[in-house]
Amino acid sequence: MEANIRKSHFIYWASGIVSICGIIFEVLFGALGSYILGDGVKQYTLTISLFLTGMGIGASISERVMKQLIVTFIWIEFMVALIGGFSSFTMFGMTAFAPAGTDALFLYLVTFTIGALTGLELPILIRKANEIGVELNRSTARVLFSDYAGGLIGGLLFAFYLRPQMGMVKSAFFVACINLAVAVLVLYLFRSEIKRFSIHLTGAILIGALLIGGLFFGEEMAFSFEQKLYKDPIIHMEESAYQRIVLTKEQGDTRLYLNGSLQFSSTDEHRYHETLVHPPVAFSDKQDNVLILGGGDGIAANELLKYQEIKEITLVDLDPAVTDLAQSNYHLLQVNKGALDDSRVNVLNKDAFEFLENADQFYDVIIIDLPDPNNESLNKLYTREFYSLVRNHLSPGGAVMIQATSPLFATEVYWTIDKTVASTGLYTENFHVDVPSFGNWGFIMAAREPVAIEEVQFTVETEYLTEEVFQSMTVFGKDEDGEILNGEGQVVKMEPNTLIHPHLIQKYEEAWRNY
Repeated sequence: MEANIRKSHFIYWASGIVSICGIIFEVLFGALGSYILGDGVKQYTLTISLFLTGMGIGASISERVMKQLIVTFIWIEFMVALIGGFSSFTMFGMTAFAPAGTDALFLYLVTFTIGALTGLELPILIRKANEIGVELNRSTARVLFSDYAGGLIGGLLFAFYLRPQMGMVKSAFFVACINLAVAVLVLYLFRSEIKRFSIHLTGAILIGALLIGGLFFGEEMAFSFEQKLYKDPIIHMEESAYQRIVLTKEQGDTRLYLNGSLQFSSTDEHRYHETLVHPPVAFSDKQDNVLILGGGDGIAANELLKYQEIKEITLVDLDPAVTDLAQSNYHLLQVNKGALDDSRVNVLNKDAFEFLENADQFYDVIIIDLPDPNNESLNKLYTREFYSLVRNHLSPGGAVMIQATSPLFATEVYWTIDKTVASTGLYTENFHVDVPSFGNWGFIMAAREPVAIEEVQFTVETEYLTEEVFQSMTVFGKDEDGEILNGEGQVVKMEPNTLIHPHLIQKYEEAWRNY
């Protein structure tokens, strides 16, 4: 009797532990999809849907499992450990070597499979708890409680420890080892009723050897896979709480990537940052206080520090890992000249939207150097609500400059951003510049009064920008201007992007799909 009670208690604990592992795998697959495939909302939606559908099918299949419950549970855990453990590692390998689209198919198949195996676990544990003599209603309630409580713990562990501290590859192997450990403990505890014990133990040892090898060496091998995704050798890579940060360098060209998207190339960043910084400074009546939203690499701040009249620069970037890297990495310091350590620069690691909601200061110049709107969290920084906050913090006579993706590759996206800014009552002027590492890139300058570009004069030294070049940036070709035609030859009406109707994400995804 005492042995049965001990076994039933362990079943409750086992249900909670495997639930923790299951929810970690679920959110891990969502994070993998978001990073590698893009559009985080879409990927998390598909992950949750496929995982839950798999659980439902797995629960249905469990009705046919009436015998050898413990052996079935053990091999389910073996499969979860093996498939889940190698999921991230294999995903990076497929992204580097397999044909386009197969990585997405693989991820969705793995998500569904792990979901189905997870759906098999609970009914089998509940049935076994009842079989060893515990009242069914009581055992069901306890197992379900352990499962749901474990789900919360798993989500918190992944968000606040596993992903930022271990990364996606090592996290998958680590969690798989826990699944395997549960299977081994169950194998030992119920050894008296398991036939061919040595065969099951041998399977556990082989899987354990593979997982331990993956835990210690998988990340290094995945690093070599990921290197294939980048043109130049990777010199720094880390997984922050918000994104994957990669720094590459080859023959003097330093490049920064966030979640796979290029942020700058040191060989031509001056074209981008001079266009971003100097026009709004030159247009503004005064330049005492400047606000940079984004720009955690410190390069825009370095351009601003050329102006002695600027008294204070407030730089707001969400990710402290980026700003810390910009203040400590030798290669980044060569590009930004240590700008973030200047006494005039105040670095704040905050969300730009929330910062503007709570700020009470006006700024003479506002530089918006944020990543493109390729997910929901970034989309809110390209909405009418956000630009209204920007307008409310702009000093009279001040100017705003916004990086606004490519008017050539994403024409409708660029002009939708312009329409959104203008919907706040600000006047806008449009510019584009050829940046070799990016291609044709667009900017939008906004102010409370019409922008007279012919009056703009630059008073600091530049590598690329002149007054004549700047004025030429306002000329757009017929395939990149604001008059976009649909399939019937009619002009597409641009609607502002808002929090309630975030249509910019879909436009962005469609525009960049083939690039």
